[in-house]
Amino acid sequence: MENTRKSRKQFLLNLMVPSIVFGSITGVFTAVIVLLYKKAAIHVVEWSEYLYRLFKEQPLWLVLAAAVLFGVSFLFAFIYKRVPNLKGGGIPTSIAILRGIITFKWLRNLVGVIALSLSSFLVGVPLGNEGPSVQIGTAVGRGAVRVFAKKHRAWDRYSMTGGACAGFSVATGAPISGIMFAVEEAHQRISPMIIIVSTISVIFANFTSTVLAPLFGVDTAIFENHQTMALSLKDVWLPVCIGIVIGLFAVVFLKYYRAVSAFFNQTLKKVGLPYKIFAVFALTVAAGLLADGFVSSGHHLLLSLFDGGFPIVTLLLILLVRATLMLGANTNGVTGGMFIPMLALGALVAAVFGEILTTYCGLDAAYFSVILTFGIIACIAAMMKTPITAVVFAVEVLNCHMNILYVITVCAVSYMITEMFGAKSINDTAVEDKMEQLEEEKTPVLIDTFVVVKKDAFAIGKQVRDIFWPANLFVLSITHDANRKTVVDEHGGKSILEGDTLHVRYSTYDEAETKEELEAIVGVQDAPTAGEKE
Repeated sequence: MENTRKSRKQFLLNLMVPSIVFGSITGVFTAVIVLLYKKAAIHVVEWSEYLYRLFKEQPLWLVLAAAVLFGVSFLFAFIYKRVPNLKGGGIPTSIAILRGIITFKWLRNLVGVIALSLSSFLVGVPLGNEGPSVQIGTAVGRGAVRVFAKKHRAWDRYSMTGGACAGFSVATGAPISGIMFAVEEAHQRISPMIIIVSTISVIFANFTSTVLAPLFGVDTAIFENHQTMALSLKDVWLPVCIGIVIGLFAVVFLKYYRAVSAFFNQTLKKVGLPYKIFAVFALTVAAGLLADGFVSSGHHLLLSLFDGGFPIVTLLLILLVRATLMLGANTNGVTGGMFIPMLALGALVAAVFGEILTTYCGLDAAYFSVILTFGIIACIAAMMKTPITAVVFAVEVLNCHMNILYVITVCAVSYMITEMFGAKSINDTAVEDKMEQLEEEKTPVLIDTFVVVKKDAFAIGKQVRDIFWPANLFVLSITHDANRKTVVDEHGGKSILEGDTLHVRYSTYDEAETKEELEAIVGVQDAPTAGEKE
């Protein structure tokens, strides 16, 4: 009875109280900052549209624009050299941070991602604000721990996870999808602690967003009052076909990503980063002068596609140009998100498929919006390799509850196609590329050692699966005190107790940083970590 009471007290003090404190602070501040960021992004996009109209009417302004962009390219490159974590998509960067692969300065990252992404929006680079919103939440999550509880560093990645989920939730208007982001994409595992912290952060973020969004004049919904016709069993072939088409496109797109990355990073290896960034900016401006659909995040393009009427050749041209510009920008580190631009690509492919079916194959035109909707959903399942999140997103954002069976079908088929070809998630691919650049010319150190769980350590009362250990660290065994009785729970696991000895093995590029992170979990060790290095 005494042990049960003590266990409940530990649960409250070591898990629930910190989760509520960090989750609420992170959720509220993330919502406020993301809403202000989205408001600023709306105005920046309006200025961008005005500038493009000015350039079309008075081409001489392009000379000044080229000079400004050239200078901005050097400024971007300088900042990226000083703060590498600001490069590229916000979601891959956040994933790398949440997994403990890379570290960052939260305040510098928060300010930098806002300033640089808004600058790229002004140019018209086809990137969105959802990725930066996730990165904003990640930074706020770390800030909550560093400002309010410096001695509780072990909560760092939990708070950041909650912030990332809150950022995604506020940016997309999809709270459940935001929670699923942590489980299926960020950490790729289910843990009660991950779910608790993420849920609390998302709840507070959405309450705050619901109250403040109307005051700020910001609409958090991506698709307003979206409706699709209900399908019957005779239509089951449609989601199967769409899943195959989008799955194959995802495979080709990911190969194209590798090709674009190889072109800039290998073929043009000797070309300085400022010149590559300037090339991306110049190509973006040139494309934007030709057609509005080539530039910006693609949100307006997504909505206009549902009206139909685009010739297939036009759709294919927009698809090629947007994909090339988006990948070129991401490969060279231009700050911005790929979530909405990626959905726009899926919608373009689905629109081509829909035009073929309705124009040449006699399919009723009423199915066109369903095809586009399924194309967007399948894109999440195939390109991000998150089929469960795709299903939730479909119901939560695209109002597909009447077609849930067919939503599951299109997600499953598109996902299986990418699995058959061994295609990785676009976010995982971007993380790998980022790590190759950051770890270039560095040599990892392998440590094999034993650590003792100290009194009041963060790890006490938690299972191995619930703890965010340093990256590439494995707990090989746990040795309990021989005189202490340990009880196996209903899941077959044992909680870590004070005095337990953990046999751990890990590889690291920064031994001091990893040791500090490990001691934040198990407590400061009596002697310096000694281990075997290879």
